[in-house]
This record gives sequence, C-alpha cells and structure tokens, in this order.
Amino acid sequence: MNETAPPVVNLAALEHIVRDRRSVRGFRPDPVPPDILRAVFELAQQAPSNCNVQPWQVVVASGAACRGIRDKLLAAATSGQPITSDYQRVEEFPGVMRQRQIDTAVQLYGNMGITRGDRAGRRRAMLRNYEFFDAPHIAFIGMDRMFHETVAVDVGMYAQTLMLAMTAHGIGSCAQASVSRFPEVIRAHFDIPDNIGILLGISFGYEDTAVPANRTRVPRAALGEQVRFID
Repeated sequence: MNETAPPVVNLAALEHIVRDRRSVRGFRPDPVPPDILRAVFELAQQAPSNCNVQPWQVVVASGAACRGIRDKLLAAATSGQPITSDYQRVEEFPGVMRQRQIDTAVQLYGNMGITRGDRAGRRRAMLRNYEFFDAPHIAFIGMDRMFHETVAVDVGMYAQTLMLAMTAHGIGSCAQASVSRFPEVIRAHFDIPDNIGILLGISFGYEDTAVPANRTRVPRAALGEQVRFID
C-alpha cells in the first residue's frame, strides 16, 4: 500500500521566518511587552534535546537589570580585565570559513563606514557587543559545567528555536559569544551558581532600521558545498 506524505502546513510562514532571521546590531529602546516575552520563551521550551533532558539554563535581563550588566561587561571589556571564558573558543577559522568571516566583516564594517585601517573604529564596533547594541533585553544561556560538546549541541538547538520564535513575533536578535568572555561578572551580577557555565548571550528587542549595521545581509553557501545526498 502506497502512503502519501502528510500535508505541509504553513510552509511559507516557516520559510519566511527562517530566512528572515538574522543578526540585528541596533535596537530601539522600546521593551518587548511581558506577555509576548513569556510567550516567546515558552515556545522555545519546545526545543529538542537528548533524552529530553533540557539542559539549558537561561537568565533574561530587562530594564535596570539589563542596564546594570551592560555597564559591568562594558567596564570589564575596556579595563583590560583578563578573559576567562568557561568554554574553549575557536578564535581562528581555516580555509573557506575564514573567507566567509572576512566577507562578512567587510560588508558589516563597510555599512558602518569603518575602513580596514581604522583601528579605533573597529574597537568601537567591537565594544558595541558589550553595549548589547542598545537592546532593551538580553538572555544569557548556559549549562552545567560538567557537560561538554554533546550537551552544548542541545543548548544550540534551544538558542536557534528561541531566535526563530523571536523572529515570528517581530523581535530582532543577535547571538553573541563575546559577552560570555567575562562569565564571572555575569554570575556575580545575577547570583548564578558557580556550576553553571555561560555559553552565549542573545541581545534582543525591536530593530532600529536607521542603524547602518542593520543593512548587512550575508549569503549562505550553496547547498552542494556542505550537503551530500547519497542514494
């Protein structure tokens, strides 16, 4: 007996959300209403994880809490405080991945009016990470430090689900590894237990379309470069 594929439901809406999600680097001050905020994070709870362990731990900061941690992280980044990331980071990418990184930087800095030799401009652009690009909210996402790469994959799926949920609600977001470079500052500010490692932050809010950095649109590799179909 031949079985037909189940009907596709809301494919156009899903495709629009996936393609519309991107890194927003400039936000309006307007906060996301509390009911929408809770709805977005409730939806993200549907993310898959190995054996449904749901290992992510999340702190969402708004208002004074957001401004307070922003000021502390910016102070740490500008004072020369040593970086003490909870997890080892890849700082250099080889081959085509390095070229993609360069191409993205060229477009982003170009939109911001920063030339290759403008070191002061590049530093200002880097520090914008610690200002959360003026976002009214930031979510810090971590997991127990006894876990390693396999569980971090689960947390990554949660982060993507969260950002897609934000996009569906018209909320812009920017995933940032940079803010996790001072995890002790984050743990102390929010009284997070020492066993929770900070993987990333996600700045979010409503996009300010007047910010030049938000004109940046980076392409994805052709399917054949990274995916093989084998019969």
